[in-house]
Amino acid sequence: MRCPFCKEDNDRVVDSRSSAERTAIRRRRECLACKRRYTTYETIEESTVRVEKKNGSREAYDRNKLLNSFRKACEKRAVSTDALEAAVDEIEKSINSMFEKEVTTRFIGEEVMKQLRKLDHVAYVRFASVYRDFKEVDEFVREVRRLEEEGRQAGA
Repeated sequence: MRCPFCKEDNDRVVDSRSSAERTAIRRRRECLACKRRYTTYETIEESTVRVEKKNGSREAYDRNKLLNSFRKACEKRAVSTDALEAAVDEIEKSINSMFEKEVTTRFIGEEVMKQLRKLDHVAYVRFASVYRDFKEVDEFVREVRRLEEEGRQAGA
């Protein structure tokens, strides 16, 4: 494993444990050259699923793209990396159980919104405004009001 700090290929594993969902092995590593520590995740490469995009093109599913979408939506919000990883794990579980070869970006986008809705309402609205391509402020306001109403109903 190449160190993300000094780029040397000389490390040792300090700690290994299963992730909460037991879908990955979390390894804490120490670079023997610069002595800095970093974390890696080892997963089984299950998915050969391709993603069908809105324009009809197809590309290989990429977990990092999905995780980056969550990171952007949750930027400057109090959402832990572990929570983001768990949300991506849930989406991957859905994809792998429902699709063998291809999944649409529409399905993935809807799943991201479901997860963000559970994690953080501000992050959800950020993502939804881009994903649903709000053209007017009214659309944005309607979505926020809908969230408020659901919050009131859940609290009642």
